[in-house]
Amino acid sequence: MVRSRIPHARFSQAVPFRLAAFLLVAVLAAAPALPAAGQNLTLPRVSPHATVSQTVGLTEISVDYHRPSANDRTLWGGLVPYGAVWRAGANENTLLTVSHDVTIEGEALPAGSYGVHMVPGEDSWKVAFSSTTTAWGSFTYDESEDVLRVAVEPEAAPVFAEQLHYDFSDVGRDSATLNLHWGDLRLPLAIGVDTDAVVVATLQDQLRGIAQYNAQSWQQAAGYLAQNEVDDELALEWAERSVGMQPGVVNLSLQARLQSRLGRDEAAAASLARAEGMATTESQVNILGYMYLQAGDTAKAIETFQRNVDDHPDSWNVYDSLGEGYAAAGRTAEAVANYRKALEMAPEAQQARIQGILSGLADGGAQASE
Repeated sequence: MVRSRIPHARFSQAVPFRLAAFLLVAVLAAAPALPAAGQNLTLPRVSPHATVSQTVGLTEISVDYHRPSANDRTLWGGLVPYGAVWRAGANENTLLTVSHDVTIEGEALPAGSYGVHMVPGEDSWKVAFSSTTTAWGSFTYDESEDVLRVAVEPEAAPVFAEQLHYDFSDVGRDSATLNLHWGDLRLPLAIGVDTDAVVVATLQDQLRGIAQYNAQSWQQAAGYLAQNEVDDELALEWAERSVGMQPGVVNLSLQARLQSRLGRDEAAAASLARAEGMATTESQVNILGYMYLQAGDTAKAIETFQRNVDDHPDSWNVYDSLGEGYAAAGRTAEAVANYRKALEMAPEAQQARIQGILSGLADGGAQASE
């Protein structure tokens, strides 16, 4: 059989355009089969990335997640089936990160980052915190990797949320509520923090650094513990360190307050007497007066506040403090007279507070006369 051959001249002149077009179509058709072609590009996501964080005491709590939309779909028992593990968001793992140990619904969760997975139910949900943080969704979720699993009851949301979001509410010194909100449902998670323990540990670390050479650092640390009634023995130890480095009215008064609280009355009296000998400014004398007041010695407090009035008659604050001393002693008429004097001289920012005290004293006087 004789096979026809295309002359070389005709091939090079007549075919190139059609052949090039064929090759281009073939390459484009093959492109979707190349996995690296489009997967490394950064493009907008249908469920955008979001973060939310909250500080409770010194503990940082954050959630890193993606926000799917409802789009008129049935969410609970539909798009998100009951009884099945759900990623608590979209795309990669939803992550919870806590900088210090916390509790979730009363159960301990150590500091760290966790993948969050949920099993919705009609009346109760299970919320799991997994040690695996790099998963895509919940497709490879393994219950054996849970660090904590708690049960939480969902509640009706106050408003409809088209996009899923997390937020914090009821934030206090030792607690906060982390809420998942999507559609007509809200899932509240109670988070607890031992702020005092965190602060003590943090202070102990700081006082091993350059801060240990500063008397005010020890005073400030002792003052925090004293104000929040955390470990009076440790607070006194720190106050004594401050006094030993640089005695002053504030740290001596603080030392006296702690000594008194621990029943060491003679030592407290000696510390206050030493502080009194050093008190020269209006502020220092005022601090001393309040230390006597806190110690329950109202007579000595009034005497100290009166000293300030005599030395600084143009200061509204000295009359305010003297009024407080008289009020603590139950000498209402003298308290009212001094508070009225303070009100006449006080800046506008203080007037509402002082007026409120005067109103309370007047109400108390009226009740006592009935």
